[in-house]
Amino acid sequence: MSENEEKIDFSKHDFKLRDKINDYLKKMIAWGGSDLHVKAKSTIRARKDGKIRPFPGWIISSEESRTLAKEILKSEYSKFVEQKEIDTVHKYNIKFSFRVNFFFQKDGVSAVFRLIPTEIPTLKEYKMPDIINSFVEKERGLVLVTGATGSGKSTTLASIIDKINRTKYKHIITIEDPIEFTHIDRNCIVNQRSVGRDTLSFKSALKAALREDPDIILVGEIRDRETVDLALHAADTGHLVFSTLHTTDAKDTLNRLVSYFPSDEQHRIRTSLSTLIQGIITQRLLLTEDENGKITGRRAAVEILVRTPTIEKLIVEERDSEIPDALEAGREHYGSQTFDQSIFDLYEEGVISKTTAFNSATSPTDLALRISGFGSSKDIPKLPTDKDEAISTNDEDVFDLK
Repeated sequence: MSENEEKIDFSKHDFKLRDKINDYLKKMIAWGGSDLHVKAKSTIRARKDGKIRPFPGWIISSEESRTLAKEILKSEYSKFVEQKEIDTVHKYNIKFSFRVNFFFQKDGVSAVFRLIPTEIPTLKEYKMPDIINSFVEKERGLVLVTGATGSGKSTTLASIIDKINRTKYKHIITIEDPIEFTHIDRNCIVNQRSVGRDTLSFKSALKAALREDPDIILVGEIRDRETVDLALHAADTGHLVFSTLHTTDAKDTLNRLVSYFPSDEQHRIRTSLSTLIQGIITQRLLLTEDENGKITGRRAAVEILVRTPTIEKLIVEERDSEIPDALEAGREHYGSQTFDQSIFDLYEEGVISKTTAFNSATSPTDLALRISGFGSSKDIPKLPTDKDEAISTNDEDVFDLK
């Protein structure tokens, strides 16, 4: 019998490996980490403040790594063996759960556990710009939250949906892979659908959603041309649509959406985007420090595009390179902002270092001028060197279970 045909008898499992991993998860939560990395034939590691550090002790064997996958995935294990990777959610307790990705690698099975707090932070608690609250008030259109993996996109979307849920009287449908934050019905009715369990795909669920009387539709991620078309159609027919992309800024987001289509259709898509896009929120998580230079956590630097007549014109006329200047110019009247404006604000607030600010800026030279008060070149702060960014290897980079 092949492994993917194996019928697992869980009565023979004592789930000790699952419990052992839960011990690591407990310590990681207490330590303030975000991701636990489990790899066959290697030390378990955890990520905190962007850096991965080792958990000394247990080195999980290849056989143990497979058993751990069975104990957490249970009935989904056969699907994992067939597909070679799988996403799931592991509930640790009533306060914390984890988004988990299992995957095969040459030494066995690896897994990454991403912490998902059960309590959804408010936009104010998350320290997001006030203008993001305006997207909650929109009746139709498309709002995108973008950024690299681990930049906080899911948390931002959850905070927006939670505010709608508490302040509006709507029908919200979410299509996710997998479901991360759980929304209970408050003023709204919220139907959450998990791809693979509750629906076959984002595309099929989005098509069906249009017949399910929604006001707000959240699509976990836009991955292809058909999903873009369906999302734009939903927005055009009176729905407010939220989604995410793995893009670096507003102009890159627009380029990505347009690039899904052949050249003879791109003008049509640009015209649709120019009228339907309500906003693009792009995030980068930056390390924060106290006055003594000690790392205290992370904050999001946020670029925000708000649709204005100027933005509409730039999108239609394919003048994407001019969008950052339009965002900067529109800050006072529309609430838009560039990454460098956001980074400068964090620096002025005293929560990020000059080195972090320069390393994260889209244009370090322009940021230097802004920091210097637009003084002469001799007043421009010295840009950091590789030496300034040497990674600490002191004892604080290693932690244990004691």
